[in-house]
Amino acid sequence: MRKIRQIRCFLLDMDGTVFLGNHLLPGAVEFIEYLENGGIPFYFLTNNSSRSKRDYVDKLNRMGLCITQERVFSSGEATALYLKKTMPSARLFIVGTDSLIEEFRQYGFEIDENQPEAVVLGFDTTLTYSKLWKLCNYVRLGLPYIATHPDINCPTENGSMPDIGAMIAFVQASTTRLPDVIIGKPNPPIVEIVSEKSGLPLENTAMIGDRLYTDIALGRAGITTILVLTGETKLEDVEGSPYKPDVIVESLLDLYNFFVQNNGEKNGLNHHHD
Repeated sequence: MRKIRQIRCFLLDMDGTVFLGNHLLPGAVEFIEYLENGGIPFYFLTNNSSRSKRDYVDKLNRMGLCITQERVFSSGEATALYLKKTMPSARLFIVGTDSLIEEFRQYGFEIDENQPEAVVLGFDTTLTYSKLWKLCNYVRLGLPYIATHPDINCPTENGSMPDIGAMIAFVQASTTRLPDVIIGKPNPPIVEIVSEKSGLPLENTAMIGDRLYTDIALGRAGITTILVLTGETKLEDVEGSPYKPDVIVESLLDLYNFFVQNNGEKNGLNHHHD
């Protein structure tokens, strides 16, 4: 746990870390309040591109966490920012929810289903066969193909629902192509964009999440990783995984207790210099 003392900025996964379904997980309220009171920067970093920032803020507020939009960062927004830098005027065909399409519109992108210059695959819970067919046609034609994140399944209270990784596999089976770029965790683009936002170096940043191949794999980008066991990963999964967390805790409650015991109620993390 000593490694945690040098952390100045926390990135929190949401599904399986802060909440499951419509229920906050143990310690979520206490830990977030601790960070707020200590003036410690934190961002909710989610690979779920089926919802907009607004959706997440509304959900967190309903569950009792007072959060503003600046605190939420999704792979959907990160993808829009990435394309803003690399193909700012591209017409896009987006396989995604209305929330995701609206996010891209807000960044000034033109959505064009019939003559796109690039295709974006998001986590589309409104997927239809005709959208998949169209996507495969464009991918086969060689258009730039960007996916928001790689998650294969999304945890829910009643087991897993198929996520974008399953859609990527479908497209690959039909076209033999994988996305040219995948933006979300565990890929560097999303961390670089967050680091620009926080203004803090990666070595002082920690990712807290429940999933080895996205959250914990971000350790390769140079940040500290903390695994919580409230979501997808069980303790026995860690041994066989190529991605090893720096710290393992049962839930956010353990982290909160660690900080309170080590720092006293009133001290922020930044009081530690060891």
